[in-house]
Formats: sequence, C-alpha cells, structure tokens
Amino acid sequence: MSGYEVGSTDGMNEKGLVTNLLYLAESDYGKPDASRPLLSISTWPQYVLDNFATVAEAVDALRKEPFSMLAPALPNGTPAALHLAISDSSGDSAIFEYVDGKLQIHHGKQYTVMTNSPIYSEQLALNEYWKGIGGLTFLPGTNRAADRFARASFLLGAIPTQIDKNYIKSVPQQSFANQAVASVMGVQRAVSVPLGITTPDQPNISSTIWRTVSDQKNLVYFFDSATRPNTFWVSLAKLDLKPGAPVKKLTIQNGEVFSGEVSSNFKPSEPFKFLPATSN
Repeated sequence: MSGYEVGSTDGMNEKGLVTNLLYLAESDYGKPDASRPLLSISTWPQYVLDNFATVAEAVDALRKEPFSMLAPALPNGTPAALHLAISDSSGDSAIFEYVDGKLQIHHGKQYTVMTNSPIYSEQLALNEYWKGIGGLTFLPGTNRAADRFARASFLLGAIPTQIDKNYIKSVPQQSFANQAVASVMGVQRAVSVPLGITTPDQPNISSTIWRTVSDQKNLVYFFDSATRPNTFWVSLAKLDLKPGAPVKKLTIQNGEVFSGEVSSNFKPSEPFKFLPATSN
C-alpha cells in the first residue's frame, strides 16, 4: 500500500511477512549518525519486506541498527512520527519504535495489537487495567488510540479460533481462512474512526481511511476502503513476482471501485523514484 505514491505504508511479501506503519506522535529518531547509511522512513516497511522472510530475521538484523532513520515532514505538513509492526505466517510479531532517539523492540507472539499513542510500553500497561475490568463489563469507547487498543485487544480475543458452525455456510468456500479474515475485518471496523472525526492538534487521532487484512498462509491481501462500500483482495499466486517482471499498480485514489479478486486489474507502472535525502 502506497502513501502519497512515495513510500510503502503497509504490505505483504511472497514469504508471508507483513508490515504495518502507523502514526506515533512520541517518535524521536535522534540525530542521524554520519557513520551509518540513512534510510528514509518512507522506505522502512519496504526495507523489511525486501530483505526478510520472518519476524525473527528482521528483529535480529534491525536490532543492530544498520542505518539511521531520516524522517522529514509528510507531504501534508505533519511530522513523520511513525512506528512499525511486523508479523509472519508462524504468528510471530514485533513492534519497532524510536523513543528518545533509541530503538525499542517488543518481540513475541503476544503482541497482536498496535494503534497509536502512547508508546507501546505505556499502551500495554493501560490495557492491563482494562483487562482487569473485563470487556464484557465495560470497554472505553472514545476515538483515542489507547481506547481503540483496549477494544481491539478484547475483541481479537473473543473471535472464533476454529470453524464456527453458526456462520461457516455463509463464508466463501466454507473455509476457516475466509472466516478468520471476516472476523478480523469485523474487529478492525469496530475500532476504526469514522470519516469526518478528527482532532486537528492531534494527528494521531484522525479518521480511518483504509483497513487491510493479510492471509499470511495462503498469501492473500485484502483491502477495505473507508470511502467506498467495497472490499477487494489480491492473491499473490496470481501475480508475476519473478525477477525482472514488470512493476504494476492498482490506482484507487480517484474513487475507482473494485470488488473481489483484482490481480488482473493491475496496470504497468514505473517504480518509485526517490530523491536524494537531505536534512537541515
């Protein structure tokens, strides 16, 4: 998924490794280290997708901090304050945040939810409080990221983890994979921020524009737009991923409507062209 057509914000590679980039107002990447290469934050998720097959591989490599992060302002003028979640087909996951100029990594299968502020360690502490109350007793309902984190954590733990006889006949192919996709999409929709609800001085509290779900075992990438009532998906098996294959893209920024499997709708495109990085 491209943001501003200048960088990757979300995606899945052919090994089932998934990256998700979200706003974190507290991000502080520190001053670039002249002894290390610079990496633009717009290519952070793409770097992971291009170089690793599993979360463990990525964590081992990124823990060594092989680059300095360069984070210029986004095209809309807001700071590029972002954190990264990755996961793989084994269920492993990790959260990467730069806080006070230092890289913090939360690695383990227990880290299944990430929203925005506060930093992840504080988010986990807040969620422990809500777990003590119990989601069937009360859940916080505002559009704040911490409240959405608590709701997502409870709901994710409540959805079926095996075929549910009450719903499976209505699921495409009656497969658990598609039931799971529908369940996770339901959780995402339940914790999304409706279009039009924004907090101008807090860009981390803004309307949800899109939702994605990745079937990492069958390599199917689902996209659910907040600006149209259609969900579509891409089966990686239907794409030409051989070295030297042409770059293709699916444009959706102008109100285009797609539904169902859309691999045949991709059109040839020039690859991203990045300008030389500069900093003041």
